[in-house]
Amino acid sequence: MACCAWLLLAMASAAWASSSSAGTPTKTPVGELPQFGGPGSVGGTLNQDQKAEAAMPGRPGPLEAYFAFKEKVRKGYGFAFGFDYNLLFQAASQSLGRDTAAGGALRMFGQWTILGRGSENTGSLVYKMENRHRLGGEIAPKLLAAEVGYAGLTAVPFSDIGWALTNLNWNQHLWDNQLAFAVGVVDVTDYTDLYGLINPWTAFNNLAFTTNPTIPAPDQGLGVAMRITIADNYYVLGGIADANGDPTDPGNCFSSFFGDAEYFTHMEVGWALSYAKRFSDNIHLTAWHVDRRENAGTDSGWGLAFSFSRLFAKKWEPFFRAGYAQDGGTLWDRSLSLGLGYYSKPNGNLLGVGFSWSRPSESTLGPGLDDQYTAEVFYRIHLFDVLSITPDLQMLVDPALNPDKDLVAVFGVRARISF
Repeated sequence: MACCAWLLLAMASAAWASSSSAGTPTKTPVGELPQFGGPGSVGGTLNQDQKAEAAMPGRPGPLEAYFAFKEKVRKGYGFAFGFDYNLLFQAASQSLGRDTAAGGALRMFGQWTILGRGSENTGSLVYKMENRHRLGGEIAPKLLAAEVGYAGLTAVPFSDIGWALTNLNWNQHLWDNQLAFAVGVVDVTDYTDLYGLINPWTAFNNLAFTTNPTIPAPDQGLGVAMRITIADNYYVLGGIADANGDPTDPGNCFSSFFGDAEYFTHMEVGWALSYAKRFSDNIHLTAWHVDRRENAGTDSGWGLAFSFSRLFAKKWEPFFRAGYAQDGGTLWDRSLSLGLGYYSKPNGNLLGVGFSWSRPSESTLGPGLDDQYTAEVFYRIHLFDVLSITPDLQMLVDPALNPDKDLVAVFGVRARISF
């Protein structure tokens, strides 16, 4: 805790020094909402949906009046809001138990810019509520990996937790957006170790590509994160969050954070081509530490993660990511992944291909497990700006918890309706 306090103090001091020096302010792209988190955050989702409206075929006529109302509220009052419903069906070629899973997630999210509208120094209230549930069968897709003996996840957010409060925080941007922070109920994966294809609702499904599985990011709970931009191209980002976050019990967030006092802390140093391209054109190194969690029975741990991504000709987006972990309750203690995204046009249909090597964590899953290899390919098709369909194929080679199988294929299809 003292270390984190020192970190935040150091970051604030650096921000003050940066604001006093000459430099070009970090500008939010014209027409976009101020956004602290990454592509899958509330701000990122609202901005991406707005871009899709311009890039994709027109929406069904009856929705025009509704979207005109949303735009009027956004421009007149600074309140941007949205809803989406996401569905995923997966089927495995081999299984130790169940071989199919289906789930859905209804999400309600918004961002109310209360302070500094029209400037780079905005203050916004951010919220997101979700209902994640299984559809039909006995399990949701998040549990399918365990059924096939894969030490990982073939789908990340499609669980069966019911109602959850996954965001309720204040985002503040200061010194012409060279300093920004979020405080409240936060999702650590909204701002830790990001790259352009990280969003599990619109890009890859497998955990190997939607976060870094060597980082034991906690569930949503109380936390704070801060970013400092230095000379436009360089940044430092760090924060602290409740290691025992539980979005299904938000009323317990204060007693969990201050009472249990078990924390996940992280710090990232990175370079971005520009603020507008800070996720697609990015190189960074992330260090993290997690305290021992008494009730969960996991030891303390630490690790490092490296990420590189670059967007070429507004269409090609290769990436390379690596991770190392020492305990901490991670699924993997070593990983390498690389891949490519191809956009038919900016913000249009997306083809994604990824390959990953991983070493399962002995402290979490036990000794003697074989290394795993994962491949995934998907193609996101926009039928309308409010509707996308994503067929997906995953190849799980040498699943660590199913040593009798050399290969398990997981077929999937995901749909997203936004409104």
